[in-house]
Amino acid sequence: MNKKHLTLLIVFIVLGVLLFALGETGVFSNNAMRYLLQIFIYITLGEMWNLLSGFAGMTSLGQQTFIGIAGYTVAMATTVYKMNYGTGILIGVAICIVTSSFLAFLLLKMEGMYFSITTWVIAEALGTFFLSWGYVGKGAGMTISISPYPRIDAIYAMSLILCFVTLLVVYLLLNSRLGLGLTAMRDNISAASCMGVNIGRSKFVVYLIAAIFTGLAGSILFINKGTIYPESGFSISWTISMVFIVIIGGSGTIEGPIVGSVIYVFLQEFLAHYPGWSNIILGVIAIVIILYMPEGIVGAVRKLLARRAAGASKALELN
Repeated sequence: MNKKHLTLLIVFIVLGVLLFALGETGVFSNNAMRYLLQIFIYITLGEMWNLLSGFAGMTSLGQQTFIGIAGYTVAMATTVYKMNYGTGILIGVAICIVTSSFLAFLLLKMEGMYFSITTWVIAEALGTFFLSWGYVGKGAGMTISISPYPRIDAIYAMSLILCFVTLLVVYLLLNSRLGLGLTAMRDNISAASCMGVNIGRSKFVVYLIAAIFTGLAGSILFINKGTIYPESGFSISWTISMVFIVIIGGSGTIEGPIVGSVIYVFLQEFLAHYPGWSNIILGVIAIVIILYMPEGIVGAVRKLLARRAAGASKALELN
């Protein structure tokens, strides 16, 4: 590990410990923790979608499959079988692993829009199935019954830990041999294959990792909400949120989903006062970003800094 990476890791750990301590010692109000909790969850979701689309070139429109599966698993484990929520989360992850492994045999043979549309169709089919499944309350959904119910600071701590583990996993993955292969796949899959990248294995590993962490985020998300419905668990709005976060933050960067998540959560809160206009306003913002900052905010900032650095070096040469 070089000095730059070691410094980044130390800053990363210190920031995580600081945020955890502030939550545990009661410095943050319950309202502040709710905002931060949402940001941490959306960072996890955004990073996983970005890992699939921004780095591996696998644009999924059906990641809500794993959000819904994990959420319903926690609900059934705690409400029907009276398990503790930790066990429910672990069972949800296990089911996400089995489901994603099964789907991988079908999905990873497809590319481009065929992959994207099929992931969306699978999520919609699952939503329809749960809507008519009496065991989970059909359209009425389920209330998550946990006794005692975890306090907001405990849910905050879980979301924070998940967020930082997600960032660490993505960072280590992208700086590994597999990560280099992913970038090569995104740029030119044929050339990557000729260079010795195992395309099938790389896609499977990334899809599996994305399913696991998306499922974990879904579990914590619905523990925080306390209820789950087919419309909320398997809604396409989850994918819309992930796409928006990655677009405005910057696709193909680790920092992009972090910036995008912070902006998205605050926009959500502000636009809650304009229910009929919220999606329209979000759409307009996304279009403006695509037109004028196609690399996202992080990409635009990087370009600006690179220009300034180039200008400074030219000035030094002239002097």
